[in-house]
Amino acid sequence: MMISEKKYSVLMSIYEKENPEFFKLSLESMIKQSLPPSEIVIVEDGKLPDKLEKVIEKYQFTYPDLFSIVHLDRNIGLGKALNEGLKVCKHELVARMDTDDISTSERCELQVNEFIENSNLTIIGSNINEFYNSPEEVVSTRVVPSGHEDILKFAKRRNPFNHPSVMYKKSKVLACGGYGDFRRNQDLDLFVRMLHNGCIGKNIDKSLLLFRANEDNFKRRKSYTKCKSYIEMIYHFWRNGYSSFFDFLIVLCSQILILLTPSFFLKWLSNNFLRKKVS
Repeated sequence: MMISEKKYSVLMSIYEKENPEFFKLSLESMIKQSLPPSEIVIVEDGKLPDKLEKVIEKYQFTYPDLFSIVHLDRNIGLGKALNEGLKVCKHELVARMDTDDISTSERCELQVNEFIENSNLTIIGSNINEFYNSPEEVVSTRVVPSGHEDILKFAKRRNPFNHPSVMYKKSKVLACGGYGDFRRNQDLDLFVRMLHNGCIGKNIDKSLLLFRANEDNFKRRKSYTKCKSYIEMIYHFWRNGYSSFFDFLIVLCSQILILLTPSFFLKWLSNNFLRKKVS
């Protein structure tokens, strides 16, 4: 890839329950990148309320050549919606972005430069800073492995990429079948399939995205449905040779522990062992 070809698409999916103000902040963070995107693809996953439609209409009017909107008649879930968006992305490099997070201004330029330096690279992410109410008040950092070999090991039990921080090659994602038909962990399923199909991954050892979390995240992690879904995903990895039986047992025990652990202790455990706490 030549430096003169520093073009990329941004891929987002939005549904009816998103917050319009958060959505605006997310869009602004991508529009104001130090290396601006050539295209922003927004998938409307089902009918949207007027407040969200007006946000999209305003940005389309302000930037008429930047946005491509994909309208879906009904909500089909994040994975399937992103597959529809990928089909219309014009560029090989696609930056994922969620509609309530905030990218740092240098994020995409740093990622595009990595692809230029290493033509074999397929997917690149970064660490993320998590906040509750104000982006200026970071509460923790989710650190992911940087090198490809460490990413492969990490992926046996946990997601080796922070999904809203990744940039990947469209052709490689489609060649691996795109996002699977899962309501949860669609990104983990895709990333593991890509890695085990020979795709090269990397994470920039820097937080390039502000992730909007909240106190209810710990409650959701404890839900039976979420724990069951994660166990089933790692079981699927084991049966397909991506993970070992020992990896599956570790995940099974940890998810049962999460299900039984009080929320306050789960929060302490996450902040002290699974996240890098910000003082």
